[in-house]
Amino acid sequence: MDDSETGFNLKVVLVSFKQCLDEKEEVLLDPYIASWKGLVRFLNSLGTIFSFISKDVVSKLQIMERLRGGPQSEHYRSLQTMVAHELSNQLVDIERRSHHPESGCRTVLRLHRALRWLQLFLEGLRTSPEDARTSVLCTDSYNASLAAYHPWIVRRSVTVAFYTLPTRKVFLETMNVGPPEQAVQMLGEALPFIERVYNVSQKLYAKHSLLDLP
Repeated sequence: MDDSETGFNLKVVLVSFKQCLDEKEEVLLDPYIASWKGLVRFLNSLGTIFSFISKDVVSKLQIMERLRGGPQSEHYRSLQTMVAHELSNQLVDIERRSHHPESGCRTVLRLHRALRWLQLFLEGLRTSPEDARTSVLCTDSYNASLAAYHPWIVRRSVTVAFYTLPTRKVFLETMNVGPPEQAVQMLGEALPFIERVYNVSQKLYAKHSLLDLP
């Protein structure tokens, strides 16, 4: 996750989410983690404004990498095998955080929520007019996703910080795919890959009543 790497291109990162789904539409955790690392690079390239998200995401990715490299790694091949393993072995804190604060199910849920925010924000950038205020786009996306899980003081500080965001044009140029109109086209082609991974994950968590893990 070195921001100094050359050749960063957001399209490559977004399209990499296509690799997360196998033929059975299971969410494979190795490409999921790798794709998220690319998104962290993008967030970090935008400055410290998104550090409240990227730092938390990095800590969650580290937890998942430990699980993937641990003695039970075969159970953490995909989101589906992980959920089945942790639920059948009572490795998930369902009602309150106690014995398993770093379960895979809880950890991926936090990544899942953050992915929704980023998806909504990028979609807002894609569909908004040239003079749209990025602070409004980001706040609306935040309020529709992550805000519900943050205490008031965090919500307040985050939304105030959003007012310092660069212009829509700068955001689109940071994606490194060409001029703004080309970035808009790229988002239209690539965002569906994130959306599909999000929807499959959402359906799985809803099926097992895991969307509100503490």
